[in-house]
Amino acid sequence: MIRNLDTALIRTFVTVADKASMTAAANALHLTQGAVSQQIKRLEEVLGCSLFERDRRGLRLTRSGERLVGKGKRLLGLNDEIWTEMAGNAVAGEVRLGVPYDLVGTLLAPVLKVYAETYPQVEISLVCASSPELAAALAAGTIDLAVIEERVGASAGECLAIDRLVWVGARGGVARLKRPLPVSMVADTCAFRPAVLSALNEHGLEWRTVFENGNIDATMATVRSDLAVTTWLASTVPADLDILAADGELPALPNFSINLHLPKHGVGPAAQEFARYIRDGLARRAVAA
Repeated sequence: MIRNLDTALIRTFVTVADKASMTAAANALHLTQGAVSQQIKRLEEVLGCSLFERDRRGLRLTRSGERLVGKGKRLLGLNDEIWTEMAGNAVAGEVRLGVPYDLVGTLLAPVLKVYAETYPQVEISLVCASSPELAAALAAGTIDLAVIEERVGASAGECLAIDRLVWVGARGGVARLKRPLPVSMVADTCAFRPAVLSALNEHGLEWRTVFENGNIDATMATVRSDLAVTTWLASTVPADLDILAADGELPALPNFSINLHLPKHGVGPAAQEFARYIRDGLARRAVAA
């Protein structure tokens, strides 16, 4: 039987060991403290032993943890060395990444930071637009790869994650009770728009659009001020806003996939590495969830 150790879990373990703190490690890894704790728990389950224990002085390694930390650092060093040797020299130039408005500052922010730090010689051009617009740009060759939100189902892209599409409103707000229902969308080309409007129409609910001019900050402002409700993927909802339950007042919404799309004509080394970082970043987030 072949046994594999997830390098993402090992990297989290080594970071916690170096920082001697779950909180400090979470900040360094751009994860929540709960996510770091879950990754450590997952690694302990895989290895069948405890790696940390707490005492009055705080967090410290167990004997098993002490044995693992040195080997873990060597494993990560070898992993990074292989990538640098095999791909590093070839990774240069420019890469144009297309990302939906709602994902660039949430799920993909840590990925962008780590990639830019690892390959400073790559010039990154970021294109933010709605998913349909990004698909068109990829087909036209004006971007090199794209992360696209699509209804769950058949897709030409690679599924990285599936998330719930949810209603979002101001804390304690009343916009959800207004009729016609005020709805704020980032853009009239938003990938969620057809599904949302179809659900509203099937529910027999009158609605009106408040904003859809391609600015996510303006959309958040309308929701925070309780002028409207909106819809986002559950993992991207800001902490100061409420996820509204789908009930008799608001219809249920379908799940959406976050898919990675690459051009049919081939991908350069910089874009290939970017795709790998995006896969690894979202896989790490899924492990932590």
